[in-house]
Amino acid sequence: MPPASTTIVPVLPDQVAGGDGARQIANPLREGLRLERIPEPCTMVICGATGDLTVRKLGPALYNLMLGGFLPPEFSVVGFARRPISDDEFRELLRQGIDQYSRNRPVKPSVWKSFSRGIEYHAGDFSDPGSYADLVKRLDRIDRDRGTAGNRLIYLAVPPILYPEIVKQLGAAGLAETGEERRDAKRGWVRVIVEKPFGADIGSARKLNREIGEVFSESQIYRIDHYLGKETVQNLAVFRFGNGLFEPIWNRRYIDSVQITVAETVGVEGRGEFYDQTGALRDIVQNHALQLMTMFAMEPPVEFMASDLRDEKLKVLRAVKPMTVADVADNAVRGQYVSGWVEGHKVHAYRDEPEVDPESETETFVALKLGIDSWRWAGVPFYLRTGKAMPTRVTEIAVQFRRAPLALFARAGAPQFDPNILAVRIQPDEGILIRFGAKVPGQGLQIRSVNMDFRYGSSFAVDSPDAYETLLLDAMIGDPSLFTRGDESERAWEILDPVLRAWAEGHGGPLHFYGAGTWGPPAADELLERDQRAWRRL
Repeated sequence: MPPASTTIVPVLPDQVAGGDGARQIANPLREGLRLERIPEPCTMVICGATGDLTVRKLGPALYNLMLGGFLPPEFSVVGFARRPISDDEFRELLRQGIDQYSRNRPVKPSVWKSFSRGIEYHAGDFSDPGSYADLVKRLDRIDRDRGTAGNRLIYLAVPPILYPEIVKQLGAAGLAETGEERRDAKRGWVRVIVEKPFGADIGSARKLNREIGEVFSESQIYRIDHYLGKETVQNLAVFRFGNGLFEPIWNRRYIDSVQITVAETVGVEGRGEFYDQTGALRDIVQNHALQLMTMFAMEPPVEFMASDLRDEKLKVLRAVKPMTVADVADNAVRGQYVSGWVEGHKVHAYRDEPEVDPESETETFVALKLGIDSWRWAGVPFYLRTGKAMPTRVTEIAVQFRRAPLALFARAGAPQFDPNILAVRIQPDEGILIRFGAKVPGQGLQIRSVNMDFRYGSSFAVDSPDAYETLLLDAMIGDPSLFTRGDESERAWEILDPVLRAWAEGHGGPLHFYGAGTWGPPAADELLERDQRAWRRL
């Protein structure tokens, strides 16, 4: 029998009568939600502006920021890509993306009219110095005409293989230099946002850090992981360090194990060539899953300053027990989906996807057991799993607590019930669930698990901002707290490098197959069963 569920919602005043009938009193928890954070005037340059990321994420995020009043009137966007289109055609491309993907759709004509005035398009080749020289002239003209003060945010919305060439050309054109470096009062700050995956292994990550670092300083580089922009992830610090109920039990004495799940219902969605060279370990575990683990397991920073927060996250990664190639078979499982059904739709096998090698050994599922060798977490296993073509789209961190002594109830004949669970749901239905035991009403002693469920939507009656909205605004303001530092990225690769080498050399266990619409291969269940544990049912 599934556990009973109780939804926790804020206690709100009842409707009260007004002059023209009943009206709803505003939710008091919404007060103070809109923290005014208006960046300085700036121009955002999007390299790869006609691609899917711009249409689906960046355009809608910028529009929503403008709609919410978070962007200055002088804000401008310059799209930079190879496609020979006009300013108006680029504006229409962005508008179509907003109408289709924005959480505030369709476009409001009055807001769009103001927003679109600052949108321009610059056609050019990423390897042509002349394209960058012309871009400099365009940006200087925008500074004069729109008062953007020489502040520039450059977003590399392109495949990672293009990063070195674009960064080199930006440096040669003087587009990486700040006003302080040039002693030019008309030139402001310059920041660059780099998308994942940041490298393909520890060697390529170090090389990429070195190449970008030759042009931009570390303080200018913003390595983006959109999971860190999600409201629930940011709430982890408040939940842990701001509540006397939870902070004392966040350690090995009370916590038995931690599970981090990043499950997707989709397959490769036409990205077969990219995904077949990447795989689930590089695509999700190296960044999203490990970043969630660091936010969950870090020590409280001295202050909520970017440097302190990132230092604590790095300490978690440094404390992860090193794994040798020989350890991989016992601590990692890789899988690949075959045909099946997901949410009522037939899904073809991964090897039958377009642009995928028919003999591909690329993993679409990973289950991993890690340990953090620190005073707080010694002996607590962290289980990470991610996969494509899963039954449900969900990202969550689930904490299983140690069982309380149950001799009292056992003598009374009550069967053992499930251990207490605390689950932080990152997406969808952002919120926090707590499961505990309660007596079933009636004669006799029967104990059943029940849920207390907090949801952001019902509690605050306001839409959470999209992760890209939060992160773009942070980058404009100059707050790198939710971005990955270079040493942090390299350490994540160091943790996973033995796994990649073991799989490449054939020492890390076989590639297991699982049906689309299932929770991965049986070997993933066996990974936990060896420890007398099981994956949480989602």
